[in-house]
Amino acid sequence: MTHRTVNEVMTAIVSSVDAGSSVKSIAERLDSHGITAVPVLDDEANVVGVVSQTDLLHKITYQDDTDEWPRFLRRHRTDRAKAEGLYARDLMTSPAITIAPDMSVVEAAQQMERHKIKRMPVVDDTGKLVGIVSRGDLIRLFVRSDAAIRDEVQREVIERVLLSPAGVTAEVAEGLVTLTGQLARRSSTEIAVELTRRIDGVIDVVNALTYDEDDTTYRAMRDQISYPAGPFI
Repeated sequence: MTHRTVNEVMTAIVSSVDAGSSVKSIAERLDSHGITAVPVLDDEANVVGVVSQTDLLHKITYQDDTDEWPRFLRRHRTDRAKAEGLYARDLMTSPAITIAPDMSVVEAAQQMERHKIKRMPVVDDTGKLVGIVSRGDLIRLFVRSDAAIRDEVQREVIERVLLSPAGVTAEVAEGLVTLTGQLARRSSTEIAVELTRRIDGVIDVVNALTYDEDDTTYRAMRDQISYPAGPFI
């Protein structure tokens, strides 16, 4: 079961800045485009960093700060340094957390969760910017129509994996998939549920499948093992 790729959900037309862009121009870019961060590019269009709203907010946070304690004692000395910056090169987070266009949406979500970021530049194998993917792009997968989800379950799970057993159906309501029908083995029902759960846009799966034989018990698995004739040593 394959997930959609970053290339399928990303925004291909990206607003970016160069390392010499001023704080004011970056703020205007974020405001006019309604975005939370912009990638910073070098002269070869390679992504060298990202400037976010948080980076700009440091200039406000420390605007009235007159604390004269040595910086090595300050918990946020990096943030203070950014607050004094004038250009993108001073403010940006570098190196940027990026992702390739052929990575899955699951991997993109994991990266965002791990690094606590909202947007990631998408780069090709040379490091050049080709798009940007946001949390909103990934969450949009949950607004897939029930019909589209049902068609994918039918095609990828019921037909391709289960080989179209008679009477097995999938119904989808608000992203909740209900599988019904009867299969020969319990293990097949578990596989069907797991694969359905992996389909993009599925909120959860209700397993209403029945089975003829429970092949998941210890005795069933033991009986399927054939031992060689003769004494055991």
